[in-house]
Amino acid sequence: MPRFVLTKGFTLKTIKMIIEQFKDEFLAHYSYAIVSECEQKIILIDPSRNPEPYYEFAKKFEAEIIGVIETHPHADFVSSHLQIHQDTGATIYAHSLTGVAYPFTPFDEGDEISFGKIKLKSLHTPGHSPDSISIVLEHDGRDKAVFTGDTLFIGDCGRPDLRESVGNLQAKREELARKMYHSLRDKMMKLADEVLVYPAHGSGTLCGKALSTANSSTIGAEKLSNWSLQEMTEDDFVKELIADQPFIPKYFGFDVDLNRKGAAAFSPQMEKVKVLNNLDAEVLDADVLVVDARPENIFKEGHLPGAVNIVYGKKFETWLGSIVRPREKFYLTAADQEQLAELIRRTASIGYEDFIEAAFVTYTGDVIMPVMPLEYFISNPEAFTVIDVRNENEVKKKTIFSDSLNIPLGELRERIKEVPAGKPVVVHCAGGSRSAAGSSIIAAELGAEIPVYDLGGAVRDFSSAEK
Repeated sequence: MPRFVLTKGFTLKTIKMIIEQFKDEFLAHYSYAIVSECEQKIILIDPSRNPEPYYEFAKKFEAEIIGVIETHPHADFVSSHLQIHQDTGATIYAHSLTGVAYPFTPFDEGDEISFGKIKLKSLHTPGHSPDSISIVLEHDGRDKAVFTGDTLFIGDCGRPDLRESVGNLQAKREELARKMYHSLRDKMMKLADEVLVYPAHGSGTLCGKALSTANSSTIGAEKLSNWSLQEMTEDDFVKELIADQPFIPKYFGFDVDLNRKGAAAFSPQMEKVKVLNNLDAEVLDADVLVVDARPENIFKEGHLPGAVNIVYGKKFETWLGSIVRPREKFYLTAADQEQLAELIRRTASIGYEDFIEAAFVTYTGDVIMPVMPLEYFISNPEAFTVIDVRNENEVKKKTIFSDSLNIPLGELRERIKEVPAGKPVVVHCAGGSRSAAGSSIIAAELGAEIPVYDLGGAVRDFSSAEK
């Protein structure tokens, strides 16, 4: 597993100008640094929570960070725009509709920022949110690139259903979907075909449903291949865009509001997290949730009472923010100190670091989960209650067990009373990672009454509706 750093996706270099892409692979997030070499100045777009990679980049060029542009208040990660402003004096730019609590300069339709031979032009492109903007980069008098935020992705466009209940500007998804239809056609598609497209997210984000694995494109290429730019009626576009969108994690609304306020500085927040070197389990508050990130096989061999197994992996942040409610205190534990330190930083990328009651390494525990009796299950499926923790759109596409009860993982803690206690429980997902968390949640509630099993990766062997 890669260390938690922002990796450089690519560098586009022309005479006196550089565009550097940074990638947070865990949240499938792209941020950008635009460098005017002739003036040694940098403007950042949609930076991640930890500003250090941008500071290191600026130091390499002996350049000054003069601005940070937020394309919208992000739902899936926390931005470092306020800290960068406080550390460097850089101006924060955002659309005036955003309603932010930090000092900023409005960057509305038609507004421009010029430095060196670079001109950045704001396009108001509502659809993902009412206050979304895209930024066109003009260099030497020609449009060269557009930073599309969550408006236009490679192969897709932004989802329109995240502002129905959060943010200062709430809007119905149908209303935003119609705005997206016009933003794409009246703004994006009117740019020249050769203009490069740099989105805020790639494949793996929950801000869209069909993103490509590519990290850049052109307007011309997207006109040919992106479904959202094809010829269709507005009604047909709205119907397609709204259908089968991914679930919305619990933390999304919290992050929108936090990004509108501006998050606290990253390093001081890391130093505030209490790390226990010698754990005495008796000192832990039994009412506080334990998030155990160790591998599922080790977790099953021994863990703390009531622990939820959110396995260390690429989707840790997503499932942490889907299972744990904003402002809910929790203990964080991992297999070793290195993983623990990384997971604390990754927790901060969604703004949850303040909710860590304490963090520590765990080697074992008194609670053991039983081994899945696979052969008996295959022969006697009726003897078990099968819980499917996949999302509803996944279940619609493919049913694995016809008599299963579908409770999506992100809803399981709130709907735990719906799980019948009359028979042993088998929990499954699509590949095994979510069922580890799901089975641990159910076991914490019912494990003393009935056996709870994790089908794990064996689910791949069940290709038909019932075995």
